[in-house]
Amino acid sequence: MKKYNVAVVGASGAVGEEIFRILEEIDFPFNKIVPMASSRSAGNTLNFNGNELVIQELTHDIFKDEEIEIALFSAGGSISKEFAPSAAKAGAVVIDNTSHFRMDEDVPLVVPEVNPQDIKEWKKTGIIANPNCSTIQMVQALKPLDDAYDLVRVDVSTYQATSGGGKTAMKELVDQMQDFFQFKLEESEHKAFPHQIALNVIPQIDVFQENGYTKEEMKMVNETVKILHKEVEVSATCVRVPTLRGHAESLTLTFDSDVNASEARDLLSKAPNIIILDDPMESVYPMPALCVDKNETFIGRIRVDLYRRNVLHLFVVADNLRVGAATNAVRIAQKFIEMEA
Repeated sequence: MKKYNVAVVGASGAVGEEIFRILEEIDFPFNKIVPMASSRSAGNTLNFNGNELVIQELTHDIFKDEEIEIALFSAGGSISKEFAPSAAKAGAVVIDNTSHFRMDEDVPLVVPEVNPQDIKEWKKTGIIANPNCSTIQMVQALKPLDDAYDLVRVDVSTYQATSGGGKTAMKELVDQMQDFFQFKLEESEHKAFPHQIALNVIPQIDVFQENGYTKEEMKMVNETVKILHKEVEVSATCVRVPTLRGHAESLTLTFDSDVNASEARDLLSKAPNIIILDDPMESVYPMPALCVDKNETFIGRIRVDLYRRNVLHLFVVADNLRVGAATNAVRIAQKFIEMEA
């Protein structure tokens, strides 16, 4: 089997660190792995498979110099905008975790369990986009149900962890909770979020648009349509909650035909990388605390609407740093290798 030269751009960030952890856990056919980051982190080391790797400074020439074949980007949209084309020009397939290329019509937006065939379009630009964290876990749940019942509309409310805002956002929650126990929460600063996040929920993720929805909410709307290749109605309310890892979503799904909850549960249980936790009488259902460090999406509270037999409700949880970012990126790389073989 061919082995690949792999770059991880943003190696010192939360998602970059997760990518390295996942690559340690799986049998990935790499020849060498080159961690890359800004000049601030260049020269630092990280441990991978018992070896110390030196983080290289990200430059336009490094992809050619290191003969990189797969480049996993997770260093922010401005970095991807500047350096991803250089990686692609050097011959690498870029798998980009930022929002910068997602809605480019020539760039495939991929969740391997949902639309793996779109990976074939990578040659147009050399880039494959990784969807938004909340979109990934949602479309994993939507796909088998859409195939069975013909999805018409999605109404989703999210409960998104602070890690979606990066390491500084997680630290802000921890610092505020420490201040709370020292009876000085009112003095605690908030920079990562527009309001205090400890002991609070904030119904705003990213900036508001003219239509009253936030940028995060519109990502879910637009990305879902692109991934499913279907004009599905989507309305989202994205909420930041005081947890560290694991995004949760409450979904109300409207179909063109009536739905059977037991059948839907069975369909989802057979879908790839989905685990059903659905025994509410025993208090068994998905929760963020259960999904940390897991590569699966957990689904429960599956029930048909009380008034409309074509409406299904469910609760979906996944580790946003893994399923919502690093795991999906690595799975795209694995599927790319499989398709190129």
